[in-house]
Amino acid sequence: MRRFARVALLCLGCGVCSLLYGFSQLALSLEQEPAGGRERQARDSAAPSARRQAGGDRVAAGGSIGRDEVGASRCKNLSVSFWNSYWMLPSDVCGMNCFWEAAFRYDDTKTHPSEKMHLAVVACGERLEETVTMLRSAIIFSIKPLQFHIFAEDQLHKSFKDILDDFPYEGKVNYTLYPITFPTESAAEWKKLFKPCASQRLFLPLILKNVDSLLYVDTDILFLRPVDDIWSFLRKFNSTQIAAMAPEHEEPRIGWYNRFARHPYYGVTGINSGVMLMNMTRIRRKYFKNDMTSVRLQWGEILMPLLKKYKLNITWGDQDLLNIMFFHNPESLYVFPCQWNYRPDHCIYGSNCKEAEEEGIFILHGNRGVYHDDKQPTFRAVYEAIKNYSFGDDLVRSLLRPLELELQKTMHTYCGRVHKVFIKQLTNSIRDLNARRSKGR
Repeated sequence: MRRFARVALLCLGCGVCSLLYGFSQLALSLEQEPAGGRERQARDSAAPSARRQAGGDRVAAGGSIGRDEVGASRCKNLSVSFWNSYWMLPSDVCGMNCFWEAAFRYDDTKTHPSEKMHLAVVACGERLEETVTMLRSAIIFSIKPLQFHIFAEDQLHKSFKDILDDFPYEGKVNYTLYPITFPTESAAEWKKLFKPCASQRLFLPLILKNVDSLLYVDTDILFLRPVDDIWSFLRKFNSTQIAAMAPEHEEPRIGWYNRFARHPYYGVTGINSGVMLMNMTRIRRKYFKNDMTSVRLQWGEILMPLLKKYKLNITWGDQDLLNIMFFHNPESLYVFPCQWNYRPDHCIYGSNCKEAEEEGIFILHGNRGVYHDDKQPTFRAVYEAIKNYSFGDDLVRSLLRPLELELQKTMHTYCGRVHKVFIKQLTNSIRDLNARRSKGR
């Protein structure tokens, strides 16, 4: 009898809760219907033309290559790396089956093969050819679709458009061109910091407000394996990490920051910002600890005060500011191995990137202008090989074999003595790409 009473009481409680929920939904619908219904109808009827207009605006601003995705998703896309519980989602995110749609979408953002990877670069001065070569290297091996965000001086826009529109991208790449822009009240100071346009990268989270995650690279970067692989580090971030970079040096005895820096820096040898993977949603939301005030500041609030405090003490501009920020917020940085940002410092004084020795170089960073002089012919050989490769040609015959011959001529240099690390991963990437092609992927 007691058991029956408990069951009856439980059923009664559930019934009351359901009734209250029903009344609340009815009241909400009655309250919103007079204006909300008309608003929704107007919004729905305007959506197709708005989408067409948005597409036209994007092409006018920069251009696009490949076909845009057709059809609208039932729910808005969510962040790659964070998810709000279904009861916290905005009203226009899901339809009636919000719980199930949100749960499905959470898994979909992590595994869907058409997930677009966003890559940003800033090009000024004589960096057109170098930037295009970097973009070529990204296209050759990558699997998922790519969205390029190219920030360039106005006089370079037409050249970029003419070159990129001529590339046979097979429908997997879009690009957008942007002008170089800084906050109006401090534009002059940001422009003259380190190199022209270099500090533009600091403002990407504030400019690309609708981009959740982004891979920023310098113009002198070459991808020797798919962008997909470094993009996957986003899923390795813990709950506090907002960005990923590699150390500035592996060997403290030749490190710059630990020997010469006049400002705080991350870790033992500092970090290099030439390859920077960002969860920009987290960056925009985070409040950063700092040494200027006891109050934590957001990204847009902290940049100018940092510059004012340290501008007489920094040498490498925006990279130094990033080192200062992550010195005070070390829990926010994911550090990936040196093979993901391999620079001349890793071999000109002897090989000191063990990961590259074991697995090869994944991303080559030709800083110090080594792609364009004879000081480091090993780096220049890789650059020339990718620059001269024609899309569609056999990668082994047209890229790998000529590069191997050129690298053998560089063995009189320290980097040339370890030239095999320059083609180890490249060989694997070409093999994997050929295997995908043979399977029709």
